[in-house]
Amino acid sequence: MVEAARKYDRVMQVGTQCRSSVGLQEAIAWLHEGHLGKILCARGLCYKRRDSIGKTAGPQPVPESINYDLWCGPARLAPPRRNSPKNGSVHYEWHWFWEYGNGDIGNQGIHQMDIARWALGEAEISPRVISVGGRLGYDDDGATPNTQIVFHDYKAAPLIFEVRGLPSTRESAKMDDYRGASIGVVIDCEGGSVVIPSYTRAIVRDKDGKEIKTYEEGGDHFGNFIQAVRSRRTSDLHADIAEGIVSAALCHTGNISYRLGKRLSPEAIREASKADIALAESLGRMEEHLAANKVDLHRTPLTLGAVLKINPQTGRITNHREANQLLTREYRKPFVVPEKV
Repeated sequence: MVEAARKYDRVMQVGTQCRSSVGLQEAIAWLHEGHLGKILCARGLCYKRRDSIGKTAGPQPVPESINYDLWCGPARLAPPRRNSPKNGSVHYEWHWFWEYGNGDIGNQGIHQMDIARWALGEAEISPRVISVGGRLGYDDDGATPNTQIVFHDYKAAPLIFEVRGLPSTRESAKMDDYRGASIGVVIDCEGGSVVIPSYTRAIVRDKDGKEIKTYEEGGDHFGNFIQAVRSRRTSDLHADIAEGIVSAALCHTGNISYRLGKRLSPEAIREASKADIALAESLGRMEEHLAANKVDLHRTPLTLGAVLKINPQTGRITNHREANQLLTREYRKPFVVPEKV
């Protein structure tokens, strides 16, 4: 997509629209000026309720109103294996199947992961990634994790993403939050933190947690695109396709780690995670959250993903052949994406 946009001199904006928030632009510019010192960790959050989609006994009917061949596109033309009370056999729940979607890390999390990477000032994919998680708290037809941590090991500071689809406790309808954010970003620095609890708002706190600054102003992502179309300058875009590729890759490589992982005991996962302090801290909070939802990790274990090493320039995984095969898919004709522009 990047090659095509450059070859044909086209302006291509992606939908990470938080990049057009004036409040976030100002907050991150202020952060990059060094007012809070060195960034220690950028953490994205998606604590978003996801109920069970139910369990089916076999293939389900497709609504007559849908051209299912077109709907499946490059995916295998196979009958749906889901039928949620709310969305039926086709709509929305596709997010939770690897054939069509990539869970909440790619559904909601792309936005928060993009903000976190923006805050870190990283222009490339992380050189190392590992994920831990599972689909826990209920047994349904979904495949993607409803509880997940992805740890991107950038040299300067880690980028962590956390998914929670279960409520704060089994008896509650409320969702957890982390320092005031449930779907947002928390950036920890030597001299304080920046909490981004929405798409446009940023709260700056000192080391004692006292609020010292707030940024909150919206923006116009569509307007920014139109401006760039008129100027014909890709540099005018807030979210050029090249930025979108990198942030999307953070989602995909995290999921690839998870998909190549193994279910292990909580003790084994703790032992494997203890070298990365921020990851171990996230894991501890995840275990507390699951315990509050009456999840027994000895009976339904978490999956510890494969440690993947990545060449940031090429985007290729250097230590796992099978992982590279998951960077693309076998396209069903005629829905084929060409290798070359």
